[in-house]
Amino acid sequence: MSNWLLTLPILIPLVTAATSLVFWRSVRTQRAAAVIGAIALLLAALALAARVDAEGIQVMQAGAWEAPFGISLVADLFSAIMVTIAAAMGLAIVYYSLWSMDRERESFCYYPLLQVLLMGVCGAFLTGDLFNLYVWFEVMLMASFVLLSLGGERPQLEGAIKYVTLNLVSSAVFLSAVGILYGIVGSLNMADLAVKLHGETEPVMATTLAMMFLVAFGIKAAIFPLFFWLPASYHTPPIAVTAIFAGLLTKVGVYALMRVFTLLFTQDVGFTHTVILVLSGFTMVTGVLGAAAQNEFRRILTFHIVSQIGYLIMGLALFTPLALAGSVYYMVHVIIAKTNLFLISGVVHASEGTYELGKLGGLYKRRPYLSLAFMISALALAGIPPLSGFFAKYSLVAAGLDRGSYGIVAAALGVSVLTLFSMTKIWAAAFWAPGPAEPAALGPGGERRIRAMMVPVAALAGASVAMGVGAEYFIGLSLRASAQLLDPNQYIGAVLGRNAL
Repeated sequence: MSNWLLTLPILIPLVTAATSLVFWRSVRTQRAAAVIGAIALLLAALALAARVDAEGIQVMQAGAWEAPFGISLVADLFSAIMVTIAAAMGLAIVYYSLWSMDRERESFCYYPLLQVLLMGVCGAFLTGDLFNLYVWFEVMLMASFVLLSLGGERPQLEGAIKYVTLNLVSSAVFLSAVGILYGIVGSLNMADLAVKLHGETEPVMATTLAMMFLVAFGIKAAIFPLFFWLPASYHTPPIAVTAIFAGLLTKVGVYALMRVFTLLFTQDVGFTHTVILVLSGFTMVTGVLGAAAQNEFRRILTFHIVSQIGYLIMGLALFTPLALAGSVYYMVHVIIAKTNLFLISGVVHASEGTYELGKLGGLYKRRPYLSLAFMISALALAGIPPLSGFFAKYSLVAAGLDRGSYGIVAAALGVSVLTLFSMTKIWAAAFWAPGPAEPAALGPGGERRIRAMMVPVAALAGASVAMGVGAEYFIGLSLRASAQLLDPNQYIGAVLGRNAL
């Protein structure tokens, strides 16, 4: 039973997308299928996470072919957490889309494309094979490119071209690295690779390959200096699409980095992880400075995606149990907070008709609940206690101080201050400043639509509070995930049936 549980996060969105395509003429049926599929995916993800937490790493060998010869699906605690948070964001976005997505895009298979995207994300989290990781990246790339360009507006097409061009470069580098790696060791199963690379007599070759994977996954994750495609494209599609992209796509790149640099490329940690540490600092700083220079709601949030990636790879670079636990905890926190901030910007646009801060104002009085949700998510992103971001950043800062990495700690704290400045700028302009003399007319059903869009916003804001209040449980869960990441023998033993390191 546990083995088949691994297939459900892939099969459920696949079946949902296929069902929607069968009824492609009926938007109502596609909507219903998307909601049912998203709920089923979340239930399956929760069941898988509970099984992994209770029984340890779960493995399925497709077609009963033993590893490393067959296709392996593997769920350790880290990947199970990622599948669960992806399913939760999928459900939030599906519900939000019911009220925010225009009928034209819905009729052009928006919901099936969203399900294909979720399938690719879950497949990337669960695969135990590097080539299949490449395949799932390509599934995500195809679905995300169509979602990004769906509607055919000029800014969308410009952003989509930049997005797909640099991501194709990433795919080419990734595939080249995979080919070279297979030529050297004769395997692409990650557990088998961990064994064979550990005994590699030419560490220089392993380090060279590590840098190739760092470039390939670094583009996907939008780390410095490979992030320029993201602020050029993420602000162009409908806000529901931007929100799911912001929440999940770059995080799949970070997940891949954390997987290969804890399992495969640990031969020269002094070099590889120092490079990652330097890149994390530059990623934080450049992202937050870009955000500080913007005056449009979505553009500020888009640059903050980049700065938050720096914190995620900071924990990987420090490479201690507390640091990796901080990255796992931070991953869940930032997915929730960042997704919600984009959803809030969509509610603001639905209410006021613009994303420009200079044209907004008065929302604190007119929409107090929206203001409260923004304040919770913004302060969580900045790391203000007792919200989730405080405990996530505290873990990373404490790990940095333990390692004596004072430069990255200073950068992390400074970027938190600038993040708070950016959030304060949005608050002052959109919520606190006097509003326009004549608020935008909403039209028939406008208030009902906004109330419905507030449902996932309120739920995600509540999740940020819950992660802070229940930090002891979530940090404990993250520490258990970190322990698995730092002990490759657990992963290898589950997949290959033997310990070899």
